[in-house]
Amino acid sequence: MKLSVAATLLLLSGANAFAPPAFARQSSALNAVSKKDSYSITLLPGDGIGPEITAATKEVLTALCKRCGFEMELNEALIGGCAIDEKNDPFPDESLEQCRNSDSVLLACIGGYKWDSNPRELRPETGLLKMRKEMGLFANLRPAKVLPQLIEASTLKREVVEGVDVMCVRELTGDVYFGTPKGIDVVNGERVGYNNMIYAEHEIERIARVAGDVASKRSGKLCSVDKANVLDVSQLWREVVTDVITKDFSDVELSHMYVDNAAMQLIRWPKQFD
Repeated sequence: MKLSVAATLLLLSGANAFAPPAFARQSSALNAVSKKDSYSITLLPGDGIGPEITAATKEVLTALCKRCGFEMELNEALIGGCAIDEKNDPFPDESLEQCRNSDSVLLACIGGYKWDSNPRELRPETGLLKMRKEMGLFANLRPAKVLPQLIEASTLKREVVEGVDVMCVRELTGDVYFGTPKGIDVVNGERVGYNNMIYAEHEIERIARVAGDVASKRSGKLCSVDKANVLDVSQLWREVVTDVITKDFSDVELSHMYVDNAAMQLIRWPKQFD
């Protein structure tokens, strides 16, 4: 599982199934694009309703530029199923290079039934994972805010969902998606599939700082969610998160919750989280 909730809710679970690979410590500094008159933006429309979303977004960005007095150079690139169809690669190197040379990247969505039976290396999701890894996109902020106009569309009671405003901070480049070794082998005459849930300390530190920063700008509450009662990697997660928040975010109230309980609490009473 690869979730983080900033209650603010920071969510993760993991396990150390095999010997860990060597990790190279990387900088955890959070960098933003400097203010300027013109920005280069790469658009990744992707698949399904992605092109429709992108077209609407371009209209909004055009209006924003006119109102705020700056310019955006918008250039599209391939990712996902459309990239497989055109380049036989879910995230071609030219798309990666264009993204790296841009001030910002705007991704719509990828995937579809058409490519579900493809081998792993030719699945749209493989392109998304490559993008995360190659560009170091380790943190995902996912707000969950209930709009008054949509309360009646929820399957939950009004008193449960009304006023909900939760920010989820999700870690993207560690854990089971990228852990090695992984694969499907034949052992004792039968197939055995395995993945490796694994985190290096610096990977936990940097996502904890993102969550701490978000929490400090909201209500000052952060709930770190793990499975530390049974998983070694979750024990490390809890220790590192506690250390980072205690030392660097003294104004943030940190709590911990097991992932199975957190899943229930998000449905039972989501307003307890920020």
